Amino acid sequence: MAKNKQDNYLDLVPVKNPRNGWDADADGSVTIHMVHRGFYAAIAQKFFHTPRVSHIRLDAYGSFLWKEIDGTKSVGDLALGMKAQFGAQAEPLYDRLVKYMQILRNNRFILFRGRDKVAP
Repeated sequence: MAKNKQDNYLDLVPVKNPRNGWDADADGSVTIHMVHRGFYAAIAQKFFHTPRVSHIRLDAYGSFLWKEIDGTKSVGDLALGMKAQFGAQAEPLYDRLVKYMQILRNNRFILFRGRDKVAP
């Protein structure tokens, strides 16, 4: 009987989705600019006057993580960086980090190398 091998979440390597732009303010806060694409977004923009671009401002933890995501560091490496930067304030570190990464992935802000189709 073959075993179903599951990857350790801490070994996954996040990559920023190139479809979303972002910038950092003078205080270091990151804002992600998400362009709404697709048929339903076009209808909502035309009839309900929804914005074409949403601007999502990240908090201090999210901004630090966003700037650290470079396509080579794993989630485990990012956790170590969070621990070094924020210390005990980041606890419970791994639970929060995994949930945050899941939220970023569900909203297509990041992709995981080896799991998602990542542009070269």
